[in-house]
Amino acid sequence: MAIAQINCTVGDLEGNCRKITEWLGRAGEFGADMIAFPELAITGYPPEDLLLKPKFIDDNVDALRKAAGSVGDMIAVIGFVNKVGSDIFNAAAVIHKGKIVGIYNKMLLPNYGVFDEKRYFKAGTIPSVFRAGNLAFGVNICEDIWHEDGPTKAQVAMGASIILNINSSPYYAGKMKKREEVVKREAKANEVTIAYVNMVGGQDELVFDGDSMIADPTGKVICRGQAFKEDLLIADIDVPLYKAKRIKKAVEIAKKLEIKSKRPPLPEREAKPLEAVAEVYEALALGLKDYVGKNGFSKVVIGISGGIDSSLVAAIAVDALGKENVTGVFMPTRYTSEGSEHDAKELASSLGIKLIALSIDQIYRLYLTAFEQLFAGCGKDITEENIQARIRGNILMALSNKFGWLVLTTGNKSEMSTGYATLYGDMAGGLAVIKDVPKTLVYKLAKYRNGLGKVIPDTVLTKEPTAELKPDQKDSDTLPPYEKLDPIIKAYVEEDRSLDEIASMGFDKATASKVIGMIDKSEYKRRQSPPGIKITPKAFGKDRRMPVTNKYK
Repeated sequence: MAIAQINCTVGDLEGNCRKITEWLGRAGEFGADMIAFPELAITGYPPEDLLLKPKFIDDNVDALRKAAGSVGDMIAVIGFVNKVGSDIFNAAAVIHKGKIVGIYNKMLLPNYGVFDEKRYFKAGTIPSVFRAGNLAFGVNICEDIWHEDGPTKAQVAMGASIILNINSSPYYAGKMKKREEVVKREAKANEVTIAYVNMVGGQDELVFDGDSMIADPTGKVICRGQAFKEDLLIADIDVPLYKAKRIKKAVEIAKKLEIKSKRPPLPEREAKPLEAVAEVYEALALGLKDYVGKNGFSKVVIGISGGIDSSLVAAIAVDALGKENVTGVFMPTRYTSEGSEHDAKELASSLGIKLIALSIDQIYRLYLTAFEQLFAGCGKDITEENIQARIRGNILMALSNKFGWLVLTTGNKSEMSTGYATLYGDMAGGLAVIKDVPKTLVYKLAKYRNGLGKVIPDTVLTKEPTAELKPDQKDSDTLPPYEKLDPIIKAYVEEDRSLDEIASMGFDKATASKVIGMIDKSEYKRRQSPPGIKITPKAFGKDRRMPVTNKYK
């Protein structure tokens, strides 16, 4: 049995087809009898409104047929979009000796969080079982395995002794463990081997972590794929071979099960689950790498302030893309401390990246002079602070235009939640790497990265956070301490708790009310922010879609 944990790209039908063909060849070298590829491997996941284009659907079928031509004696299961009349299905093709010999249409369509499958697909109705000689196996897709009364139960009752479950299951912190519990539960409850294949790679806000696995009928994981990397799992599986009369309503794909007698020895492998902080770091690095590469960029530029957020983003960028592809820009004003300048330079030196130092104080003075008469009689306020942030955003975008660098923004989830960020300023860019990372987790990730090799200065980790847009400014002037702020944000944004519920959890009601008000008032900002990599169960964007015009409080 082979599991091809591959990195597909949405819309790259030819590229995905080539990759499938390549991994078919790899599995063939080990003498694999069966191989499973991820959900919608032909189109990439999620294809979203590409599914509304009839030609895209037709081209996906053509690509599947081309990939099928590379399938020899193996039985291959490949995810694609099936079309029947005017309906389309999230489907798996069963292929043998160059021919599509069977199709399973996904029965349970997720329509929550980041999933919109009912917008596009019709649900399948038949829990198909396929037969090669006396071997019967079931094929189902992602959500199908999460429900105890899903198609797995019916397929086992029909005689299936192995279930191939193909997935494009996106990552969030803790999901790996939850997913494994589901697979083990279903394998044990149905006394069946489950081969679970998951896609890997970044797609806009989403990251697919791989972490494919095979669980035996006792619920024990006997083989595991690497996390956040393409991988080919090869395992010998002992499954019952039943007499044909015990296998009910199976689609026959071969008269005889052809098992190769000579095979090369299987490679030794041991993929261990990552620690919690490590998996988040790897998710961010992969999401960044694929967003940059799949969108045709090679280099990125980051505004380096000497603070913790930009330091972490720079470290992730170097790990994902290489130091030669990362440029930092330090843009001080009259309010920038010597300590920030020192930390920015030390960070750049440790990472080995180019750092451009460009003071914006003269540009800032020109702005103030231009507004002098118009603002006469008005005291200084957030306007003057935001002008500085917008000058910096303008400079970064100018460098992006001139040199083709993608701008990475550095705002975290705590800031994005409360609106503690400047629209068209520090929010300007192409990808918000840590947009879904709470500030308290930012510190944990920075310490984790330093544990692999110190790159972030100690002073960055210990000094009080500040935007340095006015004298003696601190984040705590505007926000509650992050240790109190982040749990309130989690309760309100990720768990949809009310003010009273949050107060009953032990938080000061006035503080919670203030935070909730800031979150609600900042929806218009988030709507205009760049996409950010999802690492929590509910991220802003696809996960949480609140109206900007909203009187419900």
